Amino acid sequence: MARETSYFVQSFNAGRGGHLKADAPIACKSATRALQTAERLALSKSSVVAFSSTGDPEMGDYDEEPQVIFRKGQLPSAFD
Repeated sequence: MARETSYFVQSFNAGRGGHLKADAPIACKSATRALQTAERLALSKSSVVAFSSTGDPEMGDYDEEPQVIFRKGQLPSAFD
C-alpha cells in the first residue's frame, strides 16, 4: 500500500446559467510544474485550480480534501 502524491491542474470556462464547465484535467509531475501550468492557464481561463491529492493509486483510495496550490476565479466547493 504505497501512498503517492499526484498533482493536477483543472481549468474551467463559464457555462450556461453561470455554471462552470470543466476542461480536461492536466496531470503534472511536481507541485512546481502544476503551479507554472496553472499560472499560464489563468491568463486565458475564467477559473483555474492546481492541487495535489495523496493516496494509494492501486486501491483508488485518495484523501478527501485536495491540497490547493493555486486558485483563480470561482471554483467548485471541493476547492474551498
